[in-house]
Amino acid sequence: MTAAAMTPDQALAAAERVMARCDQLAAISETPDALTRVYLSPQHKRANALTGDWMREAGMTVHQDSVGNIRGRYEGAAPEAPALLLGSHLDTVRDAGRYDGMLGVLTAIETVRHLHRQNVRLPLAVEVVGFADEEGTRFGITLLGSRAIAGTWPEGWLDQEDGQGIRLADALREFGLDPQRVADAARPVGDIAAYLELHIEQGPCLEQADRALGVVTAINGARRLNCTFTGQAGHAGTVPMTQRRDALAGAAEWMTEIERTTREAGPDLVATVGALQCKPGAVNVIPGQARLTLDIRGPQEQPLEALLDDLLARAHAIAERRGLTFEADEFYRIAATACDAGLQHHLAEAVSAVQGDAPHLPSGAGHDAIALADHWPVAMLFVRCKGGISHHPAESITPDDVALAIQAHARAVAGLATTHG
Repeated sequence: MTAAAMTPDQALAAAERVMARCDQLAAISETPDALTRVYLSPQHKRANALTGDWMREAGMTVHQDSVGNIRGRYEGAAPEAPALLLGSHLDTVRDAGRYDGMLGVLTAIETVRHLHRQNVRLPLAVEVVGFADEEGTRFGITLLGSRAIAGTWPEGWLDQEDGQGIRLADALREFGLDPQRVADAARPVGDIAAYLELHIEQGPCLEQADRALGVVTAINGARRLNCTFTGQAGHAGTVPMTQRRDALAGAAEWMTEIERTTREAGPDLVATVGALQCKPGAVNVIPGQARLTLDIRGPQEQPLEALLDDLLARAHAIAERRGLTFEADEFYRIAATACDAGLQHHLAEAVSAVQGDAPHLPSGAGHDAIALADHWPVAMLFVRCKGGISHHPAESITPDDVALAIQAHARAVAGLATTHG
């Protein structure tokens, strides 16, 4: 039997269920006045149990894997067929919004529910996953759930500690899992055909374009650095302006260069100085040292690396001209992840069918798709959020936009499963 497209009325009813369930998940928090749900916490266990109940109601068999991902499977027309994997994450940042991650899990459940209600089996199985840890809020390491499925969970991570000194291995035991069986979560490459993730945009581009949905082209790569300008501290009243080696002034000049250069480098590149400290930090002393962070991101590796080289060269030039020294230590690097061109095409057709057109845009934030792209083709569908606000209680989406997203998602799943099956 061929899957029938979801009608607008069916999609709106599904959207209302999704919105209500987002509210239910938001109530599962370690604090009553702000949404915080971290990896391997009692709240994580409760969220998994509730999500598992919804998966079963939608016609799936449910399994919690060895790192705490909750997974539902809707079999294909042939037994043990490869799966089209859908989903997102169930963990949150601190004082979070209620749609980041959860929306992708719940809309995927609605897509399977629609198939089940029609008694339709696709050439591929459909699996829905609620990833256990994408944000890295508790242990400071991201994508734990998806890296486990990809088999790229380094053994050393078991010794990572949270803010209370609890080792990850011990937290797994407390949750009821065996840290020696982390590798059991890894999926053979042949088990999965592709991964599709629906997510709020977390930015303002779709809202500014007056579109509910967009197709993601790539997930930005990122570089993060700790940078230091060092000069000479001195008396604020006695050292002439022409003889100063003011580290903070050098940092300030570089910050304006970062902004100007990045704007000129291209519309998809971004750079941020997020933290700044100066020493000795007194009102009547010339700063002898300025420490600042640099975060740069972009959807393609070569332009991103070129921008970083340019910015660092400008910092060294500023330091030399001002009689300062400059040092930079890169402490985080992740490559840009391109979304599969064929999957983008399927998503664009589905989005155009319900919206009229399909804007394409990169993702400035990281997602579980990064980890899964090591082995499988990935694609993402974005839903606009009010003001582009995310990681904040003011995160907001509309039922009408969610209904369009579910319609497009269900169309894409049926088309992808048929093409890849």
